[in-house]
Formats: sequence, structure tokens, C-alpha cells
Amino acid sequence: MTRWSERLRERFYTDVDHPYQVYAKKVDAILTAQMVLLDAGCGRTAPVLTSYVGRAKHLIGVDLVDFVDVPDAIETHRCDLARMPVSSNSVDLIISRSVFEHLQDPVSVYCEFNRVLKPGGHLVFLTGNMWDYGTLVARAIPNKFHAKIVRWTEGRAEEDTFPTAYRTNTASAIHRLADREGLIVESIEYLNQYPNYLMFNGLFFLAGVAYERITSRVEFLRFLRGWLLVTLKKPVSVQALEQSTA
Repeated sequence: MTRWSERLRERFYTDVDHPYQVYAKKVDAILTAQMVLLDAGCGRTAPVLTSYVGRAKHLIGVDLVDFVDVPDAIETHRCDLARMPVSSNSVDLIISRSVFEHLQDPVSVYCEFNRVLKPGGHLVFLTGNMWDYGTLVARAIPNKFHAKIVRWTEGRAEEDTFPTAYRTNTASAIHRLADREGLIVESIEYLNQYPNYLMFNGLFFLAGVAYERITSRVEFLRFLRGWLLVTLKKPVSVQALEQSTA
């Protein structure tokens, strides 16, 4: 990160919501105090899920990593998202942030989410867009180099960088997978943010700002924005699904 990049970020993005904030507002709009909330890929310390302690009936965190310093109020499971030890039809809301780009077998994960969701329950996830330039570059670079690159560009610990697959990172893929499991696609939103991968160079960062402004303001270029914020719903019944698609 350079001082110039930091000044540019402060100038252009101080009052702009990051996609993480937009995602949180979406979750908050659905969540009620009587719901069971499951965070799929919650992380070692379950930071997002911890923020909901006291705001939901029950909290469940699932990830492949070892958990550290997770509050006692959160039930945790170290397991694959495609095979969760969670009862069927028991979860009101599944959330997932920056995880779906890592799914190697999204078909099985969508199926499992459909199983554990209650009828009428929601899945909200935020993931990288396949057609974002950062994603395209990442796909061209072998996974074995990702951890070092992310540590250099973002300062993230190497053990917290995982292999990417990008198998459910376009609107068409999401619709196909949701339809396969009988889930309703309520919304797919395209979001942008400051060019964080270019913070290491002021000129590159400025070029990234120009790209972000163009793709944010020109609606037919929305498919080039960096993030997909997706809301899916499990229908209450087969009849409800038929009515929703009629």
C-alpha cells in the first residue's frame, strides 16, 4: 500500500459503502430475533457471526478450519459445507461472505443448503464476480501462488487464503444451480468497491478508480463489477414454487 493510494481511497471512497456493508444490510433486513442463523464458511474466529450474538435465536458456524476464540453462544462444526451435521429444515437463514468462489462442488453445497433450510428460509451470499478483472487475473495464476500474492497486495495471512474455483460466480451459473435444487432466485446484485488489489501502486490504483466509476455508472456494464450479492429462497411448498415461476 502506498501513501498516494491511501489518499486516493480516502478521497473517493470515504462515504461509499463497501460490499461487505451492503451485504450486512441485506442480512439485517431478513434476520429476526426468532431465527436460526448459519454462517457457511464463517472463519476461524467467526467474526461476522459473532456480531449477531444476541440478535438471533441460535447461531451456527461451519468451516473447514480449526476454530479459535469463538463465543460459547455459537455452535460450531468443522466440516465440509456439502456435509453438515445440521438437521433438515432447521435453519431460517444461511449467510456466506467471500466463500462461494472457493466451492469445488457447488452442486452438492446447494443441495445441502436446500436440505437444512426451512421452507421459506433464505440464503444470502456475497462472492466475487467471474468477469471482474481481479477474478480474471486470479484465474490465470495457479492457486499455489495466490497466498503470497494476497499477502503482498492486501496483507492477509497466507493460511487464510484458500484455493479458488469460480464455479458459481456468474448469474447464469447461479440460476442453473438454484433451479436444479428448486430454490427461488430473489435477487442478484452487482456491486463494486475501491480497487484494493491495486493499492500497491498509486497510478494503478487511479486507473482502477476510473474503471470502477465507469462500470458503476454505466448499467449495461454492470456484469464487469467486482461482486455478486445473491439472495435465494427455499419455497414454502411445491405449489408455491410453481406459482412463483408461472
